[in-house]
Amino acid sequence: MSLFSLLAVLLLEQLRPLPYRRFVHVPLARLSSFLESRLNAGGRQHGIIAWLIGVGGLVLVTGAIAAVLAYLNPLLAWIWNVFVLYLTMGFRQFSHHYTDIRLALRMGEVVRARALLAEWRGHPAEGLSSSDVARLAIEEALCASHRHVFGVLLCFLLLPGPCGAVLYRASAFFADAWGRRDDPEYGDFGSFARRSFAIIDWLPARVTAASFSVVGNFEDALYCWRTQAEKWPDDALGIVLASGAGALGVRLGRPVLEAGEIADRAEIGSGDEADVDFMESAVGLVWRALVVWLLLLLLLGLASLVGG
Repeated sequence: MSLFSLLAVLLLEQLRPLPYRRFVHVPLARLSSFLESRLNAGGRQHGIIAWLIGVGGLVLVTGAIAAVLAYLNPLLAWIWNVFVLYLTMGFRQFSHHYTDIRLALRMGEVVRARALLAEWRGHPAEGLSSSDVARLAIEEALCASHRHVFGVLLCFLLLPGPCGAVLYRASAFFADAWGRRDDPEYGDFGSFARRSFAIIDWLPARVTAASFSVVGNFEDALYCWRTQAEKWPDDALGIVLASGAGALGVRLGRPVLEAGEIADRAEIGSGDEADVDFMESAVGLVWRALVVWLLLLLLLGLASLVGG
């Protein structure tokens, strides 16, 4: 059922891309703002309660609906799985930005590529070279493929029904909304959301990195993973980026000009400077990794049929 659910979502996404901001981002933003306004008194315990109500509540409701539909009709339960997976994962959450930037660089329109990158990342991109734009776009795409595809998919497979997909998407959102703020007046409210997502994302990040290693340059990917991942501020994304950069044979990270200042970033990866050709290679890397997942699901399904 998991294989058919994934195939159905991939097909549905190609036929009718989900307006992610309207149907996922905005509702979650309203929920996080509501819980914060009602429960944030600056303490860690208040953040725990808010997280359990927000993330835990969404997971419980999703699981309860799945259980009721499974009792009524397995087909209804499958449709529910597809619907939830359609809401929580998808290439289209980042691919259109990436494709537009790649085409702009291919046409030599560096100014337009900078504007598209700034819109995607939410950071100024003035003064960036074409290599800088390509490098940052590849980083964003590798991270987004983990957060919107592989991380969601693994949790979907590990937990019953669509509960895992909701757990991953909601916890990632609350970690970004609450856990990234360092305002003293905000207190310790977001620490639990940040820590809980780090725990939830521990295994998915390593499975994503392993997938990139298998379908790319295996030795370089493992070397970069072992020696460079810890240099990145976010441990999970550092693993994903180091493995992806090594698998592609491209250098990512490195200092970059942002808002008129040089942002000091560690270098990860190995090989050549990023360019538009590496952007195309990164697309192939992600799709090959997804194909490996599909093949594994197919083999597991066949094994269960034979064993049954």
